[in-house]
Amino acid sequence: MKKSILLSSLSTALFCGTLGAQTRTEKDLLGEKQIPDEAYYGVQTARALENFQVSGVPTKFYPDYVRAFVMVKLAAARANTETGRMKPERLAAIEKACQAVMDGKYHDQFLVDLYQGGAGTSANMNTNEVLANIGLEMMGKKKGEYQYLEPHDDLNMGQSTNDTYPTSIHVALLLHNDKVIAEATALSQAFHKKGEEFKNVLKMGRTEGQDAVPMTVGQEFHAFGNQLDAAIEALRKSEAYLYEINMGATAIGTGITATPGYDVKCAAHLAKITGKPIVLAKDLIAATSSMQGFVMFSSAMKNLAVTLSKISSDLIFLASGPRTGIFEINLPALQPGSSIMPGKVNPVMAELMNEVCYKAIGNDVTVSLASRDGLLQLNAYEPVVAISIMESQALFYKTMPLFRKNCIEGITVNEAVQKRNIERSVGIVTALNPVLGYEKTTELAKEALQTNKGILELIREKKLLTEDQIKKLLDPAAMTGQK
Repeated sequence: MKKSILLSSLSTALFCGTLGAQTRTEKDLLGEKQIPDEAYYGVQTARALENFQVSGVPTKFYPDYVRAFVMVKLAAARANTETGRMKPERLAAIEKACQAVMDGKYHDQFLVDLYQGGAGTSANMNTNEVLANIGLEMMGKKKGEYQYLEPHDDLNMGQSTNDTYPTSIHVALLLHNDKVIAEATALSQAFHKKGEEFKNVLKMGRTEGQDAVPMTVGQEFHAFGNQLDAAIEALRKSEAYLYEINMGATAIGTGITATPGYDVKCAAHLAKITGKPIVLAKDLIAATSSMQGFVMFSSAMKNLAVTLSKISSDLIFLASGPRTGIFEINLPALQPGSSIMPGKVNPVMAELMNEVCYKAIGNDVTVSLASRDGLLQLNAYEPVVAISIMESQALFYKTMPLFRKNCIEGITVNEAVQKRNIERSVGIVTALNPVLGYEKTTELAKEALQTNKGILELIREKKLLTEDQIKKLLDPAAMTGQK
């Protein structure tokens, strides 16, 4: 047994880079373990560091996730104090510890890999141990003197990983959503600004890749912005599915070990701390078993991805060329596009946006599968659900500002190309129906296709309209229904 403990401690020391440092002894169900003296985490975190060396992405990678977990612990401590279960002096220590972490301190102690077995138990205990040891130091005690402030009895009082972990993820996603919406809104505004800039530039619209009817480039860019606005609104509405939490459910939703009244008080405190309208779920057993809130919110993230991907692909198509493509718009040239073809410039930012969108769509599939496969009263796969949605959020709020600054804001229009397309397109005959009649415009369309001439060219040859009439017909506002 002693040999086993020694080897385990050595493994932890090697992994944490603390070989030769001073240690303290902590113990759990599996026995004793040496913990570096400077570490604020404890024995269960140390075991998780050994067990889950998977992605190399620890909890601290998402600061708002760390803050969210601590907010939940703070709300729980205050609720437990109000019910008379927690001693005020212990609450005071927990409040100070929580505030320090919420202020951005001690984040380097949240080290558990985001991928983990146990439905988030390691993440929960990492939080409990760090807060306990911060609180102990603030009480003038030493790390590990848990008789004064204990990770389980105090930081996990009336709780289970099965309610604190999903609740923390709910809060983290809400905090992240504010950032995603802010960047998406700025991107939408950039599209609308281009819409105003190009509102008088006439072009041919297309359906199924074929010439359709005239529109303006401004209308096209306003449409991009409005599509994004709708996706933003869906994100806002999807927050409602995250407002319901299961704090007080403890293990499976029956509330075992929780003090009566604690659940409602905890939800109220969390609402006050986060500034979000958080409420207690009506059925805690259902809320603990089901992942519906995550599925619905992830769906809204997927909708954002689909929207942005379509817009990105449209921009790539519109900028194709320069000599043999559509070439109606210019995307900013950011870097040489080929190691073999001189002069080639690629639409790299639109491609980047697409890559992020594909990843987010894939993450939504992961959320769906993991949510489906949870068994009975608990879903053990909550960690991968959390990882998937948080990764999508992070990718979006890091990529959207790059897409906006390095692509959208620098787009220009090739007006000569647009004008040539309008004059040569057969699709313009639809706009001439009210003036020339359907039969005459049909004849013009047929002749244009047979002779490879433009509609306006034929109209001028046949003197069907005067130049003044043509000018009025080609007025962007009149032709596109804006008057």
